[in-house]
Amino acid sequence: MAFVTEFEFVLPKGYVDKQGSLHRTGTMRLSTAADEILPLKDPRVQQNPAYLTIILLSRVITRLGDLQVINPAVIEGLFSSDLAFLQTFYKRINDDGNAAIEAECPKCEHHFQLEIAAAGEY
Repeated sequence: MAFVTEFEFVLPKGYVDKQGSLHRTGTMRLSTAADEILPLKDPRVQQNPAYLTIILLSRVITRLGDLQVINPAVIEGLFSSDLAFLQTFYKRINDDGNAAIEAECPKCEHHFQLEIAAAGEY
């Protein structure tokens, strides 16, 4: 099995661009040391450490709908629930090394792991 470095996601609400188009599906890659260190030099992060999340996500999200560019302005434009989703997704794939989530059957209450497909898999 190949080492997976990119994972697909679907935003709960989605990003609405200036033309009013909705973008919900995307791909996030694993972060590198540079992704986490270089933004610390950014004046926006130095003034507001919470801005690190914005820059970091703009670096590791490789696709969002059919947008040509993913930059901090796009991440700033996300709904808060989508930002929270992406933060959790980032932590899951980078800390755990996979996109599995705990799930529970609503009928029998059986607990199981649900594996989110890696980019390009179905």
